Amino acid sequence: MSVDLRGTIPYHLKPGDTFHALARRFSTTVEAIQAANPEKDLYNLQVGEVIFIPVRRNVVPCPPSKRYVIKAGDTFSKLAQKYGLSTATLLALNPGVDPLNLQVGQIICLPARRRRRPQ
Repeated sequence: MSVDLRGTIPYHLKPGDTFHALARRFSTTVEAIQAANPEKDLYNLQVGEVIFIPVRRNVVPCPPSKRYVIKAGDTFSKLAQKYGLSTATLLALNPGVDPLNLQVGQIICLPARRRRRPQ
């Protein structure tokens, strides 16, 4: 059976990942993830395995020059302060991101012009 993977992004499973948690994190449904991964067993996911996550079509991924990779200790509040933004601006740029559950290695979007505040 052939699955249309347009409108999906590849995701490497991490310890503790479940379809339910991923559906919440990426603003999709368990059913949509299952449809994109019919060969995967919902109850037997393997760390490191690649699955495909459907993303909303009206969300445009940010260009590489506007991406930021989450590091240990990052919070939306700290990043907003570092880049001279409001937390609300970061939330608006990243509608599918749970700011209370940032993962190291997760990619978020920043505005085109980053204004770093002196430290």
